[in-house]
Amino acid sequence: MIQGLIFDFDGLILDTEVPIFSSWREIFTEHGCELTVADWADYLGRSPDSFDPCDKLEACRGRAVDRAALHVRQRAREAEMIAHAAPLPGVTDYIQDAKQLGLRLAIASSSPRSWVYGHLARLGLRDVFDCIRCGDEVEQAKPAPDLFLAALDCLQLQPSDAIVFEDAPHGVAAAYQAGIYCVAVPNDLTRTLDFDHADMRLSSLQELPLRDLITRVAQNRGETAFPVRPTAP
Repeated sequence: MIQGLIFDFDGLILDTEVPIFSSWREIFTEHGCELTVADWADYLGRSPDSFDPCDKLEACRGRAVDRAALHVRQRAREAEMIAHAAPLPGVTDYIQDAKQLGLRLAIASSSPRSWVYGHLARLGLRDVFDCIRCGDEVEQAKPAPDLFLAALDCLQLQPSDAIVFEDAPHGVAAAYQAGIYCVAVPNDLTRTLDFDHADMRLSSLQELPLRDLITRVAQNRGETAFPVRPTAP
């Protein structure tokens, strides 16, 4: 029986991935270079230090760039684009419904703790999660399963007790390795990527109410979706 939900953060709860990509693409365009979604795809879901776009920019230009200055500019533009962003469609509904159902909630993100906590505080969502595990707290970030296993341990659940929600293939691969049922919810940046390892795919969390999703998962397993309440005498 499902007892907990584990959410990715970037691109699943808050659309940070499109602003990060778009801000870098603007810089590439200024330098007469192109940055495509295909170029960016392997970075999605990984830790922030797994890829430096300046490597590709220097390869395109054939000479060094002022990396420090470009990173400062990119971070400022990224922050400007994210500053007033709200949670993605269906996120708050899932959280509210999960609370009503008595489910435990966790975040498992490859991003550093300071990044995740800062945005959750702005959104007023910090205290709704029972557990938060971030990329700088485990040995390996996604696509390794470490983050999801750490979240399960924190929630005191087995893999069969939880559902993971992910927007990127590396996150889906991590959930698959951890043995947790995974729902892929691609965003505008990841819709064309490969989600073959996902157990279910939704266009957004608005597509299917949480109670219906849990019922569908339980039916596929031959389980009871929710505790049966005794009939009053």
